[in-house]
Amino acid sequence: MRVAILTSGGDAPGMNATIRAVTRTCIFEGIEVYGISGGYEGLIDAKFEKLVQSSVADIIQRGGTILSTSRSERFMTEEGLEKAINSLKIFEIDALIVLGGDGSLKGANKLRERGVTVIGIPCSIDNDLAYTDFTIGFMTAVETVTEAISHIRDTTEAHGRANVVEVMGRECGDIALYSGVSSGAESIIVPEIETNINEIAEKAIMGKNRGKRHHIIIMAEGCGSAFDFAKDFQDLTGIDTRVTVLGYIQRGGAPSIFDRILASQFGYLAVKEAKEGNSRVLGFKEGRARAMTFEEMFEAKKVFREDLLDILKTVSI
Repeated sequence: MRVAILTSGGDAPGMNATIRAVTRTCIFEGIEVYGISGGYEGLIDAKFEKLVQSSVADIIQRGGTILSTSRSERFMTEEGLEKAINSLKIFEIDALIVLGGDGSLKGANKLRERGVTVIGIPCSIDNDLAYTDFTIGFMTAVETVTEAISHIRDTTEAHGRANVVEVMGRECGDIALYSGVSSGAESIIVPEIETNINEIAEKAIMGKNRGKRHHIIIMAEGCGSAFDFAKDFQDLTGIDTRVTVLGYIQRGGAPSIFDRILASQFGYLAVKEAKEGNSRVLGFKEGRARAMTFEEMFEAKKVFREDLLDILKTVSI
């Protein structure tokens, strides 16, 4: 049996740990495993390389992806899709394991619909896939944001300022929510909940009146301009307000313990599903890794953790 693996779309901490788990599980099971360089672009161009135990030595702690990644416009065309399938046939690949986010897993489904056995593993710092509680890379991104905010708070408090910290996540507010709770932020702004700037301003003024010298507001990037919000907030409160855009620092760095364990579970399970000839997406539900159908992935609806938002509002008074 032959299995191939690729990483697609935005990189996420834990991709390398997943590649390691897939490779070594395949070798343990007596399965040949090939890495595809450059995501779906590499699949179209047949950039295959056989992986052995030493190929994945000392990568569990590394961010990024040793296979490299891309966003492929060619794969979205009929011609590109046919070339990708032909590459799999040439190398006699029995199952393809795809690591990536929403767009990457939709691409995997296109291959599945053409008869390819595909296993999808959710890797995205955004945590925007509804069918799984957590995606690989999300918890690491939250830890990165939390650490950054601890540094920002020091200088913000020294100068008696407020700081609007813009975080990634596209249209999903999970990074803002989880890092807001973990960092002790005063307020968060997320796409899922309507923002009341007067409520945030009142909270900041009340804090200032009792001697508080800082106010941290975490804003998800899908909520508009952090700079416009900061200006309006400063005008309302009279508090000197700065903006920090964390950007791609959130994608890099060594994966957290949680993401390394999650990656190991997913990598192991992916090979087991491939061995059975199943096309599945893997998710994390009720504290364990599970295999689900692609139909279950598309039918799932994202639920925002309003209970965590209530906790943040309560403990940040």
